[in-house]
Amino acid sequence: MTRTRLPVFAAIVAALLVAATAFAGSSITVRNGSRSTIGYIEADGTIRNASRSTMGYFESDGTVRNASRSTMGYVEADGTVRNASRSTFGYVEDDGTLRNASRSTIGYLDGCTYRNASRSTVGYFDGCSSSDNRAMAAWVFFFKD
Repeated sequence: MTRTRLPVFAAIVAALLVAATAFAGSSITVRNGSRSTIGYIEADGTIRNASRSTMGYFESDGTVRNASRSTMGYVEADGTVRNASRSTFGYVEDDGTLRNASRSTIGYLDGCTYRNASRSTVGYFDGCSSSDNRAMAAWVFFFKD
């Protein structure tokens, strides 16, 4: 490759890498049981409503913040869901079972489908992966209503 073509080739490769990274980090679209879009969980953790206004943030350490960046609570690595005072008010288990503080089942994250305690479909997390359970739990516990 000549010296004049090398910078052009490098620029093309860089552009393709940026495009591939952007595609791989696409957001999760949150839909209700009728499949209407009700929000988004962006790849950077920003939680948005259907009109894309920021509702809050889910940070990589599990901290959940509102739009003003005040701490609302936490979804810890072990699945414990805590409020801002660090009191436990729920759990997300490895299999996606959602439980309240007294450990009663309140719902399920069944792959990318959100189900209530009787296993009826309540909503969907389109574009999710199994590694997104904590972010999806943050939506359910802190932003769904």
